[in-house]
Amino acid sequence: MGVSGLSLTGDEAALFAAHPPAGVILFRRNVDSPAQLRALTAALRAVLPDGAAIMVDQEGGRVARLRPPHWLEHPPAAVLGDLFAIDPRAALRAAWLTGALIGLDCAEAGCNVVCAPVLDLRLPETTGAIGDRAYSADPGTVTALGRAMAGGLLAAGVQPAGKHAPGHGRATVDSHLSLPVVTHSDLADDLAPFTGNADLGWMLTSHILYPALDPNRPATLSPVIIDGIIRRRIGFDGVLASDDLAMQALSGTPAERALGCLAAGCDVALYCPGDAGGNAAVLATCPPLTDAASARLGRARAQAASRRMKLDGAALAAERKALLA
Repeated sequence: MGVSGLSLTGDEAALFAAHPPAGVILFRRNVDSPAQLRALTAALRAVLPDGAAIMVDQEGGRVARLRPPHWLEHPPAAVLGDLFAIDPRAALRAAWLTGALIGLDCAEAGCNVVCAPVLDLRLPETTGAIGDRAYSADPGTVTALGRAMAGGLLAAGVQPAGKHAPGHGRATVDSHLSLPVVTHSDLADDLAPFTGNADLGWMLTSHILYPALDPNRPATLSPVIIDGIIRRRIGFDGVLASDDLAMQALSGTPAERALGCLAAGCDVALYCPGDAGGNAAVLATCPPLTDAASARLGRARAQAASRRMKLDGAALAAERKALLA
């Protein structure tokens, strides 16, 4: 669920106590300063279940909720992809460092899940809604850089969430505004980065119609795509969350969208606007986490805990600056 502002309201706290969500996702409307953000995440921890996700979009580039002057600025994925074409070793190290630096900032703020890396292809036709958020048109480059960034996030003790399975790169319209239709029939290249990162703790779905896979339902609402492609062909057995259910690619009420994605096989329904009516309707309607979803959430937490390292943020930032100079 999203929340409305810089602090948790009494009504939000009461709703979350009565109908506990699996977690909360934060946006720019929720972020002002380090002290404010730590107070908000502490208030959320006080009312959420133990181990709940406090999630944030912090990819680098234009998709960053934590921004200067209080937090570091990070390069967009395309910068790392372009560097990979010149110096793969430097690019992989810079991607790991970026993940680690993002993870340090987010962990310090009280967040434990970061919605990154983006595993979509960056193709000539790719909608600007993805654009420089994606590393490259080459599946191997995307796989390697996404894996490196995820490794850095894990080293900081946070859980990465790869986007947007089974691939957003061929979409030519913005799924925030309307439903993209990808008519391409051979999606092997699109799937490859997700297959190469199938051991991530989390992935988010795409709100895209792929007629070659399911002519009737976008991926988020398609049991055919979730079971047959994401779970079986890609081999992903981590936490599968929908992309934001408030996006205009989907239709129906917030509760109908949430029930639809869960029925299709998502573990978690992600409803981001933070409006009181939508939050109440979704939480009152959604069933509890399944045993399988709870187990996957536990594995994602354990993976981040086991991979955590002691990191020197200042030294890592200086190293990355030199690599990107």
